[in-house]
Amino acid sequence: MAFRRRTKAIPARTPGELDAMQAAGEIVGRALQAVRDAAAVGVSTLELDAVAEQTIRDAGAIPTFKGYGGFPGSICASVNDVIVHGIPGSDIVLAEGDLVSIDCGATLDGWVGDSAWTFGVGKLSAQAQALSDATEWVLHQGMQAMVPGNRLTDVSAALEQATYAAEEKFGVELFIVDGYGGHGIGHEMHEEPYLANEGKAGRGPLIQDGSVLAIEPMITLGTEDNAVLDDDWTVVTTDGSLAAHWEHTVAATENGPRILTPRY
Repeated sequence: MAFRRRTKAIPARTPGELDAMQAAGEIVGRALQAVRDAAAVGVSTLELDAVAEQTIRDAGAIPTFKGYGGFPGSICASVNDVIVHGIPGSDIVLAEGDLVSIDCGATLDGWVGDSAWTFGVGKLSAQAQALSDATEWVLHQGMQAMVPGNRLTDVSAALEQATYAAEEKFGVELFIVDGYGGHGIGHEMHEEPYLANEGKAGRGPLIQDGSVLAIEPMITLGTEDNAVLDDDWTVVTTDGSLAAHWEHTVAATENGPRILTPRY
């Protein structure tokens, strides 16, 4: 008996479901902006966490991160050499020139939004600013591959090629963090498939009209190598170099990539 091979595809959301996801995503965008506005010399990352949680709850949503796998915060607050998953703490106090990455999620009516950005406290060094600008640029270049008919690793390849191009554009040597990447998202924060930030194009499940991925390049100035601290969450560069993290939840549509976590 003959069998027809079924092509795996990333699940497609309806237009109404995409609107519902964007409603959650807009709350994440407001929380990120509120956190950046509150970030200043002498402010702790625990205080920033409280700002994010209040913003999310005031909008009628739930902080997705809080309690996720035992994570204690409403945001991941990652400072300087911390790549991702930094636990907010009263002992982590911001200083002039710190490079801060904030990752945040909100759940509204059963749909999740997930987004991250990197910013400076006061004036950043030229290299730190270039790193953050380059990582943001890589995100926006990579998401251009999020179109119906492409495959998952077309996004991976676009992110990788954009990272190489960013080295020339921004005048810094960049390293793609090993072992971490983006993911499917919908009713749960982390859904299949896993999205690598580098790789060969043309592989993996098909991207459909309505498929959604959280796309999130994580880039450092010194190494792709990383380690998890004893708290089992905080991921740091092994050489102490700076890291940046930019992320949007993005839908593939016939009109092109649609950012579901806009920041107005």
